[in-house]
Amino acid sequence: MIKHNAILEINLKNLAYNYKALSNLANQSICGATIKANAYGIGVIKTFETLYKNNCRHFFVATTEEALEIRVSKSLANVYVLNGLENNKLSIFNNNNIIPIINNKDEYNLICKNIKKYKKLKFGIHVDTGLNRLGLSLNELLNINFNQIKVHILMSHLASADEGKNNYNIVQNKKFKESINFKINAKFNSLSNSMGLILGKNYHYDLVRPGISLYGGHFNTKMRKIIKPVISLKGKVLQIKEISKNEFIGYNQTFRTNKKIKVAILGIGYADGISRILSNKGNVYFKNQTFKIVGRVSMDTIIIDITKNSKPIKIGTYMELINNKNGIDKIAKQSNTICDEILTSISERVKRVYT
Repeated sequence: MIKHNAILEINLKNLAYNYKALSNLANQSICGATIKANAYGIGVIKTFETLYKNNCRHFFVATTEEALEIRVSKSLANVYVLNGLENNKLSIFNNNNIIPIINNKDEYNLICKNIKKYKKLKFGIHVDTGLNRLGLSLNELLNINFNQIKVHILMSHLASADEGKNNYNIVQNKKFKESINFKINAKFNSLSNSMGLILGKNYHYDLVRPGISLYGGHFNTKMRKIIKPVISLKGKVLQIKEISKNEFIGYNQTFRTNKKIKVAILGIGYADGISRILSNKGNVYFKNQTFKIVGRVSMDTIIIDITKNSKPIKIGTYMELINNKNGIDKIAKQSNTICDEILTSISERVKRVYT
């Protein structure tokens, strides 16, 4: 059995707990799940199976390939492709019961032209309320006759839901209400992502679609009191050595010892998702103790100063970069990014272990 250099432990019980907690938070709405990008790096099949067992029936992915991957299960779940048709044939969506989210008028016209041929085809409409990314504008919606065919879901996406006091949330919500008033008569209306859930029931509508909060990300908002951590990221000690005073450690001489120290080299680096920004400032944890990264984060390794308590640390010991006390939001802040990027950056060579 191979002892992998880096391990991502995933607590499926906490994943299920988070889904139930978010469902309770939006108890007047249906709770779906966003599982794009391999379920934010967690592993899409295990995530899908876990959430489906806990009564989730609406799953959002980014691409057609992602939808087909989970459609293999032959489940009764609704699977939505946020990127729309992606220039794929309508038969792919029709035959595999996949729901494209239409982002422009050409896609809508194509569906209208072929809806009698593809009788099983469901689709959604994405209205752009201010993110200015994918989606139809309000003016474009106003000029479309939606009496021709039924829309399964009307949705939009909040740009600043993680900033609870940002007035832009109010602006977008108002525009979304306007789009609903165009009498599109969609079966479901959906606006809220993870952080949209804590903006209040006025943002929940028929269906909410949390993503990062399912996996333990909370952006240091009140969401942290609602959800549980899901992952623990560990690196294995490959070598332990003493470094003399006035020696450089790592690439480009960014760290110099001011005394003799003992270091441990861990088999995890930026090829595994550990940002180089953590060079000389990131932390590693072992049995309630914190150890500093010294020198530059390398592709395959990091070096940590274990001088203060090296006795319990042996070659083969696994030390934590992310754990229950020091979660993805904390390492994201240190890395000058968001927790979504931390999770999705953890590469495939990191062994996923489900507990």
